Amino acid sequence: MQVLKNIFSKRINRPIEGVIKANDDSSLRTEVDEYVLTREVSQRLEAFVSAYNDYNAATQNGVWISGFFGSGKSHLLKLLALLLENREIDGQRVADMFLPKCGDEMFRAELRKACDKPSKSILFNIDQKTDTITTRQADALLSVFVKVFDEVCGYYGKQGYIAKFERDLDSRNLYGRFRETYEQIAHKPWEKGREQAILEGRNIAKTYAAIAGEPEEIANGVIDKYRRDYKVSIDDFAAEVKTYIDKQENGFRLNFFVDEVGQYIADNVKLMLNLQSIAEALATVCQGQAWVIVTAQEDMTSVFGEFGKKQGNDFSKIQARFANRLKLTSANVDEVIKKRLLEKKSEYLPELEKIYNGQQNNFKTLFGFSGGTQYKQYATFADFSACYPFVPYQFALFQAAIQGLSEHNVFEGKHNSVANGPCWAYSRRLRLNSARGKSVRLPLLTSCSRAFASRSRAMRFTQSVPRSNIWTAMTPNGC
Repeated sequence: MQVLKNIFSKRINRPIEGVIKANDDSSLRTEVDEYVLTREVSQRLEAFVSAYNDYNAATQNGVWISGFFGSGKSHLLKLLALLLENREIDGQRVADMFLPKCGDEMFRAELRKACDKPSKSILFNIDQKTDTITTRQADALLSVFVKVFDEVCGYYGKQGYIAKFERDLDSRNLYGRFRETYEQIAHKPWEKGREQAILEGRNIAKTYAAIAGEPEEIANGVIDKYRRDYKVSIDDFAAEVKTYIDKQENGFRLNFFVDEVGQYIADNVKLMLNLQSIAEALATVCQGQAWVIVTAQEDMTSVFGEFGKKQGNDFSKIQARFANRLKLTSANVDEVIKKRLLEKKSEYLPELEKIYNGQQNNFKTLFGFSGGTQYKQYATFADFSACYPFVPYQFALFQAAIQGLSEHNVFEGKHNSVANGPCWAYSRRLRLNSARGKSVRLPLLTSCSRAFASRSRAMRFTQSVPRSNIWTAMTPNGC
């Protein structure tokens, strides 16, 4: 008999981040190395990369990555941001780390072509970057796009009017002199002073007068004028993006990667149209040199309640604008779990085969269900060895349960961040708990009760949810 934890190809206690965060650069190498390029994602990426490489008027510049809770949308989004920019991590380019995962030579060549295009990726979580109190403001979405773009340009994104002031100075080749002169006058760096622009108005006026060669009385209140006159529009934003792109090398791309945009705009018609207009303006003005790649839930109505007819139609229009689709299904999650977590060492396969041969006649009795939804069982030894110590139906049942919990408002947090943890992350936690200690030996199969117990420890329930709702959600389709 072998200890369960010894049969896996990779260490079961290796550090893996359960939730991929757009603004976290601490584990980039691990996130690239650990990414599993499944057959499904590979097929979807082929279509996107082809459109990205050969943009034309009929090709839309929007990409819509969709999938249910925990399907790996954020991981894929972050990987694409790193890949298209071909960022260097620990002395190695991301393309060189990722391309060996691609089995098809033609796809690998197309992906290399895309990675070789000069580009800049702007990756952000829309909810974390917003400064507005409510998304009901008509320009809330545009304001976030403008903010992250200003920050990439080196301007003060938190206040658009200050960024506009800085950009205007830059266009006259005065920004560098302004920063130096301001520090001499105010005895503090401009990065600190602009955070207190209202209080620093006099020093700003003195600095501007000094570099512009104007009397100080004329320069007085210059920053107040910018604040008073500042307006943001989609056309102006697209024009600024085009100006930035034109200053870069030939063929340059500026790509916006927006996480959780589907949840952010879900019940707001104006924000939906705002997103559509931003993508359309960038496509028209930048001609394929600015792309917008976003993530959203697969079935918005099941997560956020029934839309009215108008909202549903508007949402469909946005998806039409984002014609390049990368849809992640349960099959993709199953494959990731098997390859990333459950892959076995070859020397233990003979012992697993003995277990399979000795028990395969009992599987139907053990795992067959009468009535209701029929879940998958072991089909072959290859299926058994790939899933062990789980049973195939547990992957689908687990995903259905989490979806049910979400529909019954069980999770805390504005956007159900606890529920959004990838399904493979909880499979890893369960596998780790099952294999912990020398007393756990083969054969061992993980029960559903153990699976749900592992999940419940990782989440918090809202106190207002009736216990009956939790039970209903945990037993989908009468299973």
